Amino acid sequence: MAGKKEYFVHESAYVDEPVEIGAGTRIWHFSHIMKDVRIGTGCNIGQNVCIGSGVVIGNNVKIQNNVSIYQGVTIEDDVFLGPSCVLTNVTNPRSQIVRHGLYEKTVFRRGATVGANATIVCGIELGRYCFIAAGAVSAEDVPDYALVAGVPARRQGWISRHGIRLPKPDNDGIMTCPESGFRYRETGGVVKCLDLDEDAPLPEDMRVGKKRYDEFKQN
Repeated sequence: MAGKKEYFVHESAYVDEPVEIGAGTRIWHFSHIMKDVRIGTGCNIGQNVCIGSGVVIGNNVKIQNNVSIYQGVTIEDDVFLGPSCVLTNVTNPRSQIVRHGLYEKTVFRRGATVGANATIVCGIELGRYCFIAAGAVSAEDVPDYALVAGVPARRQGWISRHGIRLPKPDNDGIMTCPESGFRYRETGGVVKCLDLDEDAPLPEDMRVGKKRYDEFKQN
């Protein structure tokens, strides 16, 4: 790329050309960004991350250490990928069979979180603000705001945009996030936030957590 770069690449990392990398993105030690990758603004790419050709990554995405993202994956804004989580792009890989033209599409919708050491089997869609617990194996589509855990992953409940498990609905069918106060409602298996559109950014004064998760569990 010509001119001064508006993003940071550690001297031990490799970035193949051509790529598109947004302003404020940081790429750390021993990572490899292959050609034709598109990365948005304000992302943080941790140590020993490999991003395959053709991968599209949105804005403000956090990718922790030791994650490989293969061709066929699309990651929207505000996604968090925990350390050493595993992504795939072929359901039935064989060393003897070439399937380069058959990579399966996996989509991480806005705000999704994948916990440490979780496995995402290819060909699925992770809904907006869903949460895949550490060590889970997710092989099916995950609804918006769903909290899933286990092997295979199953829904354990609903989780707020702030990452706090939502309580049981009140008499009006409302689930209120204990941290933000945002109200959520489930209708036909679909959860929506009643106070802020899913595509709207969080207000500045709501972007810093003030309590540990254990404090909410004690309430």
